[in-house]
Amino acid sequence: MSQNEEPRLQETPPEESSTNESSTAVATPPSEEQPQKLRQEVQIRDSGPCRKHVRVEVNREDIDSRMADHFKKLASESQITGFRPGKAPRKLVEKRFFKEVSEQVKAEVLMASLQQLGEDYKLAPLAAPDISPDKIDFPKTGPLIYEFEVEVRPEFELPNYRGLKLKRPVYAIKDSDVADARRRVLAERGQVVPKQGPATLGDILIADVTFQDGDQQISQLHEASLNLESRLAFKDGLIERFAEQLEGVQPGESRTVEVKLSAQAAGGLANKTIQAVLHVKDIKTIRPPELTPTFLEEVFGIDSESKIDEIIRALLERDLEHHQRRSARLQLLQLIASMQWDLPEEMLMRHYRQARNRRIMEMRADGLKEHQIAQQIRLLEQNILANTALLLKEHFVLQKVAELEKIEIQEDDINQEIERLAYQAGESPRRLRARLEREDMIDSLAAEMIERRALDIILDNAQYEDTPFDPSEAWAGMASVDVQVVPGEMLTTSPTNKAS
Repeated sequence: MSQNEEPRLQETPPEESSTNESSTAVATPPSEEQPQKLRQEVQIRDSGPCRKHVRVEVNREDIDSRMADHFKKLASESQITGFRPGKAPRKLVEKRFFKEVSEQVKAEVLMASLQQLGEDYKLAPLAAPDISPDKIDFPKTGPLIYEFEVEVRPEFELPNYRGLKLKRPVYAIKDSDVADARRRVLAERGQVVPKQGPATLGDILIADVTFQDGDQQISQLHEASLNLESRLAFKDGLIERFAEQLEGVQPGESRTVEVKLSAQAAGGLANKTIQAVLHVKDIKTIRPPELTPTFLEEVFGIDSESKIDEIIRALLERDLEHHQRRSARLQLLQLIASMQWDLPEEMLMRHYRQARNRRIMEMRADGLKEHQIAQQIRLLEQNILANTALLLKEHFVLQKVAELEKIEIQEDDINQEIERLAYQAGESPRRLRARLEREDMIDSLAAEMIERRALDIILDNAQYEDTPFDPSEAWAGMASVDVQVVPGEMLTTSPTNKAS
């Protein structure tokens, strides 16, 4: 290990993580079977939510033994002026090479110590410990002492997850659901054309928008293009019932709607509800594409228009299955809701990208289209802290189930999953893998596969009570505008949101 290389602490199963109490232990002395095992004293104590402070003292005799081995080798190989090769006095060799040898031994001891620490104490770190070898003093006498902070998984007791009683949302898909989904699917490939008459669902409003908090103007948009769907999302805000409130509007009219700002909104307006005044200047509509044989084959892989609704219904069935699985995951989390999970805000922000990526891979595995995934991620970003806390809890629980069930993912499993996702998305496996590697999502894919298998075990052993599923929110169309309502840098933490 080079001097600047950061040593890593071996990751271990969370169910065996250390207790909250401070602990001290001395490793057993080296034996003939384990000559390399260090004698070290270790103290571990809590230093905050999901954090441990670790202090290690490595026995001096073990350090000197390693130093002696290095000097012995140097004494037989080194060339020092005035002496034949290998004949220089031992003390001269030690004096000449002490700095180089001490740095090398420090690195060796540190690496061996951390590996032994991971094996003996099961810290279950979430990231590499904050250790800088350059800042650790290598003493000429006495033990080598180093300390560090490490972020660890929360400690919790997993409830009995076999035989759970779960509610399963069920729904009979209606022709009106299929018709609305068909409209949205075809609109993605349609042509925008002028429209005469009032606005209806699916149209496009060209409007000047003024955002205001009471009498105070916050920002303006000029001639913004707004798709008239059930909801309209901005980077830092959401308008519910957007189409319902704007349906029937005509050019020249103005309407006022409420915008719920996200927990990350700038300007001290996080979580506030403000007003958006829309002055409609023009209305456009989307002319559906002509359903030619070529279009049907390229887009849907079918040869007849009569089969479109069959494809759409299958997509809705798959979407319903996704919501059933999400419901099961949320119910599993509710079983441990009474336990206090104190996940610090800074930890949530650090792990947001990983949690987001796992959620994306989950939705892709369930067959959701990229525009559906983008909409769900936009909703997730409305309250990053609370939603990341939920995703992290979900991750910890399912990972713990996976470890108890000894679920493992091999490289062949990842390759097969990439082939399945590629077929589902209509692209080549090689291109998909390259994209996942570029986006740093291979680890997220592996984590999602493990969690999916863990969830399958829970679901296969559950007892179900069917309950009605309300598709009005889950299947409602959502449009998005890639702008902020409130100018300024969006917050990375929110003092009003606590992860419970």
